[in-house]
Order: sequence, then C-alpha cells, then structure tokens
Amino acid sequence: MTNQYAIVLAAGQGTRMKSKLYKVLHPVCGKPMVEHVVDQIAQLDMKKIVTIVGHGAEDVQEHLQDKSEFVKQEEQLGTAHAVLQAKELLADLDGVTIVVCGDTPLIESATMGALIKYHSEKRAKATILTTQLDDPTGYGRILRDDLGIVERIVEHKDATEKEQRVQEINTGTYCFNNRALFEALSKVSNDNAQGEYYLPDVIKILKDSDEVVAAYRMENFEESLGVNDRVALAEASRLMRNRINERLMREGVTLVDPNSTYIDVDVEIGQDTVIEANVTLRGNTKIGEDCLISSGCDFDNAVIGNRTIIRSSAIEDSKVGDDVQIGPFAHLRPESEIHNHVKIGNYVETKKAIVGENTKLPHFIYMGDAEIGKNVNVGCGSISVNYDGFNKSKTVIGDNVFVGCNSNLIAPINVADNAYIAAGSTLTDDVPEGALAVGRARQVNKEGYAKKIVEKFNK
Repeated sequence: MTNQYAIVLAAGQGTRMKSKLYKVLHPVCGKPMVEHVVDQIAQLDMKKIVTIVGHGAEDVQEHLQDKSEFVKQEEQLGTAHAVLQAKELLADLDGVTIVVCGDTPLIESATMGALIKYHSEKRAKATILTTQLDDPTGYGRILRDDLGIVERIVEHKDATEKEQRVQEINTGTYCFNNRALFEALSKVSNDNAQGEYYLPDVIKILKDSDEVVAAYRMENFEESLGVNDRVALAEASRLMRNRINERLMREGVTLVDPNSTYIDVDVEIGQDTVIEANVTLRGNTKIGEDCLISSGCDFDNAVIGNRTIIRSSAIEDSKVGDDVQIGPFAHLRPESEIHNHVKIGNYVETKKAIVGENTKLPHFIYMGDAEIGKNVNVGCGSISVNYDGFNKSKTVIGDNVFVGCNSNLIAPINVADNAYIAAGSTLTDDVPEGALAVGRARQVNKEGYAKKIVEKFNK
C-alpha cells in the first residue's frame, strides 16, 4: 500500500473571527475545529500528520499534543508557502499527501479516504476535492473540458460570466503525489495582487507539465464548510449537532426535541435513555442505559450509570451510579461520587463528596469535602461546614446515620456508624457510634417580653 501523509493548514490568524482566541481553536460541539480535522485524518492509515502552525502555535500544539507533528510558518505568505514549510519532513518521501484546512471541522475520514482512493485509481499527480453548490458565489470554480477532465481552477473574482455559472467549486482540500507536490511548490510565484503564494497554482503547474489532474466530487457539500467568522462557526456547530444527534438516535437514544438538545462530539449515551429538550451534555460525559435526563439538565464530564433519573440539574466532573434519583435543581460539583440507589433532592449541592448506597439527601443540603456512608438520611437544611476561610476540612459520616434538619457539621468531624444527630444541632466534636448528639442552646421563654417590645416601638 502507498504511504499516506497529511498536511493540516492551521497558521492563519483568522481576523474575521474578531477574537482573542486563535481561529482554529474555536470549539465546535466541544472540540477545537482543528482537532476535529486531525482526529478524522487519524482514522486513516497515515504515516505522518503535519500541522502548519503560526499565530497561537503553542496553544494549537497543546491541544493536539502527540496527534501531530508541527512546523511553524513564521510569515503568512499564502497556502502554498504554508505547505512548503513541511518540506524538511516530507519532501523526500514517496507516497500521497492530503492537504486539509484546519478550519473545516465537518470534513469526515470517509470522504478523505474516498478522495485518496480516487486519486490512486486515476494515477493522478493531484486531485481536487470538489462539491456542487446552488450558489457558488465567492468560491473558486472547477473548469472541465468536454470529456470531464479538469482544466483549471478559476477564482470567482477572475471568472467570466459564463465561468461564474459553474456550480462545481474547489473545497480547498487536495490530494497530491508527494514528490510532485514539493517539486511544483518550488515553482509557485507570488505575482498576484496579494503578493502571496497560492496552493491552487500547483494545479496549473502540473497541468502545464501534462500531468494528470483529477477532481473528486463529494455528495455532502456541508463537509466543505470553512469557518472564517462567527456566523459560519454557528452554522458549523448546528450541522455538527445534527450529525451527533442523528447518530445517537440511530443507536437507540430518544431525543425528545433534537433541535434543542446540545451534545458534544465525545459524549456517549446508552440505549433506551431518554433525553428531553433543552439539555446540554458537554465534554466526555457518559450516560448509561434506560436513564431519563429531563429538561434543563447541564452535564460536563459527568459519568452516569443505568436506570438513573436526573431532573433539571447540573453535574460537573462527577460520577453517578445506577438507579439514582437526582433533582430537580441539584448541583453536583467536581469530584462528587454518588453510589447506587441514592436519592438527591431539590436544591442539594455536593462538592468533592462521596455518597454511599441507599443514602438520602432530600432537599436544601450542602455536602462539601464529605464522605457519607450507606443508608444515611440527611435532613433538610443540613451543611458540612468545610471551609474556615483558609483551609478545607473533611466531614466523615458513617453508615446508618440520621442527621436531623438544620444541622451544621463543622469539619474536621467524624460521625460514627448508627449515630443520631438532633435537629438544629451545631457540632464541633466527633460523635461516637450509636450516640445521640445534641448541639444546641437550651430554650428559654420570657413571659410577656414580646408585648414589651411591641409597646416600645409603637411609642
């Protein structure tokens, strides 16, 4: 099999984005645009993937890390000049090289694989990935002869009225014979209005040398969308969401209203789980089978077990077991671990908390830096007081403990198994196993005092 290489163009500044964030790092459904491109390329049998970086080079390298090699284009002098920066890594190698723009997040590995296959079958020196548009305004046109053979690419501004009616356009993705590519690059001129070196000029150079130049037309024009501004970014995100949602539904997930469901590309959901409208699932969230995720939920890197019901709640960087009920309006902050058969009710917040099996936190509770055992009931309004203004301390509650309403457990504190905490208690000391802890002032009634207060303020 012929060796395959890839060059990803990711050096442009992206001034039309009007952003401090480097263009190709703008996320589409949870992943930077350029990472979408590289991940799709990586599904093919590539010997090398080389990303051309420029502005924001360090940030791009940090995101892609070991997925690619990198070459920096110090000056942005055009697409041909960008590809030429990979000369030291690729020029002396035999094989085929695909060149892809880093701002085309919708392109898929299957399309690139078909392009390479077509290129090899035609024994071409260059093959252009094209598509058909009803309105091709602004795109370079593919001009073919009567036999359908590619003659040249003409830019919209340079096209005649007849040429502008051509609907087949250049997507900006190419496949080349690797050695022919770098030989032709050395001949590209910057004799144009912008004074830049353009990659499409390689096509003309190869044609003038009587080399075979082909064009592979893909069916799904959406894959060719290049993102240059926020409008195109929103459109790319919409199309990617549609792709993700359709895949999940075909895999057995019910999306009640796909148009108002926002799911990142790496999210995994099991069969027969129901996702209601206005749900956002981010990052590496994983949801098991037979779950119900109701309207208004927002998860980020959440891992959810099977048969769990979560209503209108937020979960971040946390794990939830099987047969759990959460919400409405609960908030699981990072490093929470909720075991099987737990009930977490409305307005409950956890942070770095472990909650054991069959435990109930019904409502209006905060448990931070806490370890709670099995079969525990924590009453309404109870708090693990974990922060003294300087340090975070841990609360440990054993198995089979009852915590009465409005209890304050001032950490560090350890409540042993089978203990009982009276409602309204503020505890600063450990509670032994099986003990009743009462930490509240004795009630005092002052007869007639309320009447004196009323009289005083009514004078």
